[in-house]
This record gives sequence, structure tokens and C-alpha cells, in this order.
Amino acid sequence: MNTLRIAAIVLMVSGLLGLIYGSFSYTKESEDVRFGPVELSIKEKKTVNIPVWAGVGAIVIGGGILIYGSRKS
Repeated sequence: MNTLRIAAIVLMVSGLLGLIYGSFSYTKESEDVRFGPVELSIKEKKTVNIPVWAGVGAIVIGGGILIYGSRKS
């Protein structure tokens, strides 16, 4: 399997996962604040929404690369 096919499959799978889940979240840790013996740490939970057009676009582009790559070989 060549690199072009692997990239196309990764694009298609990521587009499909984007359509299925729609968003992902992660935790961002900010700096610690220290006031003597007291330490404060702030953790923020961030959510990133994945647009439907991005998921569909990734699937279409991956499919196009997969088809174009097989015709060229």
C-alpha cells in the first residue's frame, strides 16, 4: 500500500468520525498560582465543533485521491 492510498483512507476515516461525533473536547490547564502554602491551578474544558461540510469534504477529497491514485498506477 503506497503513501497516497494511506493518506486517502486516513482522510476518509477522519471525515466519517467527524460526521459521527460532531465535536471533541479537551482540557486546557492554565498556570499555577502560588500564594505561600496555597496553590491554585485552573483547568478549562474546551469543546471544538466539527462542521458537517468539513466531514463531507474530507470524505469526498479522500475518495477522489483514492480513485485518482488507482487510475494513475
